[in-house]
Amino acid sequence: MSSFQQVLPKGFHAFHPDVSLNFQMNRWWSWVGEDEMLAELFEAAPRIRDYRDWKREFTRLARGAEAAGRLAPAAYHWRSADFFMLPDDADRPHARHRFLELARGLHGLGPDDLHRVPYPPGGSQAWLTAIEFKPPGEVKDAVLFFGGFDSYIEELLPALRYLGQAGLRVIAFEGPGQGSTLHEAGLTMTPDWHLPVAAVLDHFDVTEASAIGLSLGGCLVIRAAAREPRLRRVVAYNILTDFFEVNLRQAGPWLAALMRALVSAGAAPLVNAALRAAAGRRPVIAWGLVQGMHVTGTRSPYAFLEQVQRYRTDDVSAALAQDVLLLAGADDHFVPLHQLDDQQQGLTRARSVATRVFTAEESAASHCQAGNYQLALDVMLDWLRLARERE
Repeated sequence: MSSFQQVLPKGFHAFHPDVSLNFQMNRWWSWVGEDEMLAELFEAAPRIRDYRDWKREFTRLARGAEAAGRLAPAAYHWRSADFFMLPDDADRPHARHRFLELARGLHGLGPDDLHRVPYPPGGSQAWLTAIEFKPPGEVKDAVLFFGGFDSYIEELLPALRYLGQAGLRVIAFEGPGQGSTLHEAGLTMTPDWHLPVAAVLDHFDVTEASAIGLSLGGCLVIRAAAREPRLRRVVAYNILTDFFEVNLRQAGPWLAALMRALVSAGAAPLVNAALRAAAGRRPVIAWGLVQGMHVTGTRSPYAFLEQVQRYRTDDVSAALAQDVLLLAGADDHFVPLHQLDDQQQGLTRARSVATRVFTAEESAASHCQAGNYQLALDVMLDWLRLARERE
């Protein structure tokens, strides 16, 4: 294990009976770890029954923490408030900007530290947002880090700093459909992730790198590595082989099977009607569809699911010849554990494949190891070191 001093908290808590809301509360607390934040999350949770309650409570907590000078909890409370706001919510820009300003300030980042990578290359008016951390001493490796469907790179700054302490040159970016690249540059998501990866590598003049993809990034990193030879070592944090399955998991197995058949048959009216009916009964489905259409730039539930089918790895996995590390949580409520085996079996030409399943006893069984981020980071650091030594 890494010899670094413990800098991130450990513990996955039962804040809320709803598994999705409980995960989000743990997701943000796990970057801060403050006892007062822990107490106020337990205090607010009983008043949260729906997303309107969520917005009200986390806006209240954010303002209170900010007024008290508790800037780290304030930042992540604003991020939490922002998370379940719909794209047209008039309060969303304020919540998002307060999070970005506070998070960047906590890590000493100013405007000059934010890179705008032209995208697509060749005079485009759009861009990818990127942040680079250079270690103070010897650079052992360059690591490209990116998130998934709903993450901002600013929420990952503690992880990026931690990796930098290990002597890594860390370049984190937001591709199409992510963070400021979506909200400010207006670029919606693409499964052709080798294209933004290539643009970032070119911009920072990187000839060889490791790559870590978080959440949906665990799918995107496999897709990118299949077509970008400069990625020498690949970490799927966590694995995600079939985003269509992940999206419909909330709907239950019967509706998921029906939707897969109807989308394959091109039955757009039936898909739209069925999903809108399901959204009326399940707020998480309603929010997921609206957010999903926003991120992918689609205009109907059918078009969104049709796009989502392209976020898979079975069509590219056999092309990887790199060293690959696959991470999974034993109790991940987003990604079913069988996708770990699916991904491992698909990597038929990889130079090496290592896997790690995190457990509840480690406080790391949830999606992307919320509850014990440091353990996941240490596993990655140790694997990267061993992979470099084998070369």
